[in-house]
Amino acid sequence: MRAQISRRSLLKIAGTAAGAAAVTAAVPTAQASAARAAFAHPGLLHTRADLDRMAAKVKAGAALCTAGFARLTANRHAQSSWAARPAATVYRGSGTPENYALLYNDIHAAYQNALRWHITGETAHADTAVAILNAWSATLTRLDGTADRFLAAGLYGYQFANAAELVRDRDGFELARFQKMMRSAFLPVSSDFLTHHNGAYVTNYWTNWDLTAMACVLAVGILCDDRASVDRVVSYFRHGAGMGSIRNAIPVVYSGGLAEWVEAGRDQGHALLGVGLMGTICEMAWNQGIDLYGHDDSRFLKGAEYVAKWSLGGSVPYTSNTRKKGAPGIWSGMETASRAAAVDPAMTRPIWAMIANHYTRRRGLDAPHVTRIAAKAAPEGGGGDYGPNSGGYDRLGFGTLTFTRDRATAAEASASPTPASGSGAVSARPSSPASPSAQGGHGDDLAATGFSDLPLWTGAAGVTAVAGGLLLLRRRGRTQRDSG
Repeated sequence: MRAQISRRSLLKIAGTAAGAAAVTAAVPTAQASAARAAFAHPGLLHTRADLDRMAAKVKAGAALCTAGFARLTANRHAQSSWAARPAATVYRGSGTPENYALLYNDIHAAYQNALRWHITGETAHADTAVAILNAWSATLTRLDGTADRFLAAGLYGYQFANAAELVRDRDGFELARFQKMMRSAFLPVSSDFLTHHNGAYVTNYWTNWDLTAMACVLAVGILCDDRASVDRVVSYFRHGAGMGSIRNAIPVVYSGGLAEWVEAGRDQGHALLGVGLMGTICEMAWNQGIDLYGHDDSRFLKGAEYVAKWSLGGSVPYTSNTRKKGAPGIWSGMETASRAAAVDPAMTRPIWAMIANHYTRRRGLDAPHVTRIAAKAAPEGGGGDYGPNSGGYDRLGFGTLTFTRDRATAAEASASPTPASGSGAVSARPSSPASPSAQGGHGDDLAATGFSDLPLWTGAAGVTAVAGGLLLLRRRGRTQRDSG
């Protein structure tokens, strides 16, 4: 069945408190108070409560999280034998000595090993993540190349910060040196793009360019406790002149819960990237007590619903839009998109679990298209699972593992929220799994995920096949992962 609309769905977006064994994390209703609050750590894509929940669900054998964890452990980047290959200068862009694959492969290895440590407690993975991050902070000084260097700074900046946040208080991690690298090599590039747009008109670059820069500035701001950087992204998201601000990225709201994603007039791949990036920005802000998910009557949800329906092959409206291109004094022109591009319904990216779980599980809102496409993509993989080139590494991934959560109660969904962690304290130890009952046990079975409208078939011996490729075996009322 679909997730049902909460009777309080029109209330201001809130969140749940993190820190105890509770599954959800809280977000403030008073944005000004949140802006002055101490930063919560870990507090980028994953909070302490999130990490505890993942560990508990994997330990309990919860179906979706167990399947997601299997994708993590099967990834070659998640192995403790991974060795870093740092470079002093990273180049991205044709005509330059491109070596940026070294960076994104090592980032994904650091993130995946850190995540694996938090879930299993195996210190070899923590040591590998720390070694990778330390090697780069001791070596990297500059990002260079064509205009694509802005993409490198944005994409790899937010990902690098997330990997570091997971081990920020681990013994041996050179946090101060890593923060210095992020402030000197990544933050200035992304900040400059949001200010000057590479000398071009503010609308010259598509939405993704702004969103990568915004994700980097926000993530580095949180990692480095830099309030000005965080505030800048929040303001830009709400009111910025560039294509990454929410009303430029999602310019038209239609009836029926859909809102046009501007890059649908470009192509499907970039539209999916943009939705994933905006969701990442919303999630990182949420974990610091700032609600961008619910901004402007949950405009992002309507844009995500639009892209999900369109990507599944559904018909969507499109209002022609024209943007100015070029650079002042050099070249000026206009580009018009008049219809949504063709799609490949088989195309998938690991972006949907995070969005579906926020709106349907935390908030109890209806998101039928997002829910269906999230179920189709489950269990989500990560870097290296979606192609060998850079596009396969644009997302950290593993959303089925990291974002599957139990449904919040009506009281939790409408409670006055607070930042994810009031003290901002960081534990040097991995998550300590709570009991299955405290963390929901098998609560991510199909009926409890919001993904229960997933296409299924049932064969002999009660074997149920899920559209995403996950095999489950129904026995005695519980869902277990089939060994075959």
